[in-house]
Amino acid sequence: MPIFNEGRRPGVHIMSEAAGATGGMRSREVGSITGAAALLSGTVLGQVSVGAAVAAAKGGNTGNATISAVVTGAGAKTGVYSVEFTAATKFDVIDPDGFKIKSGATGAAYADDLGFTITVGATPMVAGDGFNITVAAGTKKYKALDTAGVDGSQVAAAVLFADVDATDADVPGVVNVRETEVNDEELTWPAGISAGAKAAAIAALAAKGIIVR
Repeated sequence: MPIFNEGRRPGVHIMSEAAGATGGMRSREVGSITGAAALLSGTVLGQVSVGAAVAAAKGGNTGNATISAVVTGAGAKTGVYSVEFTAATKFDVIDPDGFKIKSGATGAAYADDLGFTITVGATPMVAGDGFNITVAAGTKKYKALDTAGVDGSQVAAAVLFADVDATDADVPGVVNVRETEVNDEELTWPAGISAGAKAAAIAALAAKGIIVR
């Protein structure tokens, strides 16, 4: 007699959701699932909210220092960062919201929201010289939560409603994004996630109205 194995039921992780006024579900949306992987219902997802970063020298610079390719860090924001020299080899970095973050120096790797190295040129930089670094918006696609990610996927943003297979290409998928209670025992977390990282992810979900029980 053949044995049939029933797959994981869609929404098995859900304890309660918010029903819309017309019977629709306010808790769910259709999103694009990426990440070249097959994912089970109940997978905790991050969202790709940050794109590539591109640097350009500010017009009117006196010096001709150069800047390496820029990589985004875990705290990167979309928009324009300003690298502002305060002396020939020293600079401040201002984020897109106007907040000064860590200062840096030429010849040393800079690492904060962004990572880069500025190399001095034949003509020294002067106070007021600098670079603009533009961080593009991400695709807003969902992928399995990646606590080591730097594209936004390191922040828990949703829970996958039903199995999807994005191994070969991005696919549409239903996700719980708000007003949902979920059963922790039915969630799929990143392998080896630490207690601290899981607590942070649960808090991030709670901020969106997704409560882990």
